Amino acid sequence: MTAMERYFVCYYHEIILKRNNRDFFEKRLWKNVERALSGLPYRSIRRISGRLLLELSPDSPVEEIGARLQKVFGLVFCCPAWLSNQDMKRLQEDLWELVRRQEFRTFKIHARRANKKYPFTSPKMNELLGDVIRKRSKGTVRLDHPDLTCYVDIVEKYAFLYFRKLTGAKGLPVSSSGKVVVLLSGGIDSPVAAYKVMKRGCRVIFVHFHSLPYTTPESLEKVRRLVSILNQYQYHSKIYMVPFAHSQKQIVAFTPVQTRVILYRRLMMRLSEKIARRERAHALVTGESIGQVASQTLPNLRAISDVCELPILRPLIGDDKEEIIAVARRIGTFPISILPAEDCCSLFIPRHPETRAKLEGIKRIESRLDIDQMVQDTLKQLEIEKIEFQGEMESQAISR
Repeated sequence: MTAMERYFVCYYHEIILKRNNRDFFEKRLWKNVERALSGLPYRSIRRISGRLLLELSPDSPVEEIGARLQKVFGLVFCCPAWLSNQDMKRLQEDLWELVRRQEFRTFKIHARRANKKYPFTSPKMNELLGDVIRKRSKGTVRLDHPDLTCYVDIVEKYAFLYFRKLTGAKGLPVSSSGKVVVLLSGGIDSPVAAYKVMKRGCRVIFVHFHSLPYTTPESLEKVRRLVSILNQYQYHSKIYMVPFAHSQKQIVAFTPVQTRVILYRRLMMRLSEKIARRERAHALVTGESIGQVASQTLPNLRAISDVCELPILRPLIGDDKEEIIAVARRIGTFPISILPAEDCCSLFIPRHPETRAKLEGIKRIESRLDIDQMVQDTLKQLEIEKIEFQGEMESQAISR
């Protein structure tokens, strides 16, 4: 018997529900898969009936390809498969050739017939294929929790066989929903917020405010490492490193201690909106959650949001800390987020900050500052770094 060709059959998630715009989403997904597999050998990618079909070469690393495909937003399953033939006798022999190498006592056949012109229905395929495996292996058919599940996918002219369904990242392809600016600290919350909007198809531009030389360079390196992890989902990223110490000193010098956090945040929002307009982004994104810290009470959120015309998205707004930490652990940002490093958010913070700010009062206090000049001066000093995806997280390339 000749060796069967190897493929990955990649199933769409929400894209399958799109109608007039489905071609746009599929092309974006295709491009993202190509970026995710950068540097790995394979033969081709093509679209077939609600699936992406990745044809492997003899030297394709199946496990590494599977691991990278699992991080592509827009895919619900990625299945390492063998290509058989729609002729039933050939299909039975090919399936047995693969099954005989497996260890199992119980099994089931899970057949799908996407090509409705195929003469055998899914139940009939289950019966015909299962009968051969049962007789030759002496195994027992079990529909619930079998040792081995044999998947058979009849689609267009193809017949695919596989035993594993690798769970994908789901959601929508990155860059299919437009561009946003994420205010990224070195903490736990904002990387998770960035991940969540990426999952909804947004391309993320990162903005990080630092207080060098009053904080250590480790805080910047921590942010670069966080972006390198998130870059595994969007493949090339840009970070705006924004110096904030001089502005903080002015706020400390001319405003009451209890209002400083709100004034910091209002200035950050103004600067982030300027960067967003430069990048032609559609919204700002933060990691705020109602009531988690003093600046995140509803009155304070209102006072902070007042300075922006662009919408401010807060994907974690209803999550508690445990829920946020669970996502951070799953995507790999948590171990870096908890590393000790001072950032601007921990510098010049009052012991008893305002929790119920009144907008008019904040505006009166803020009038003591030359906000426009502070914004202009800060924008002149920011630095831009780019991180390109090169496969493994450790090999991300940073250009400054």
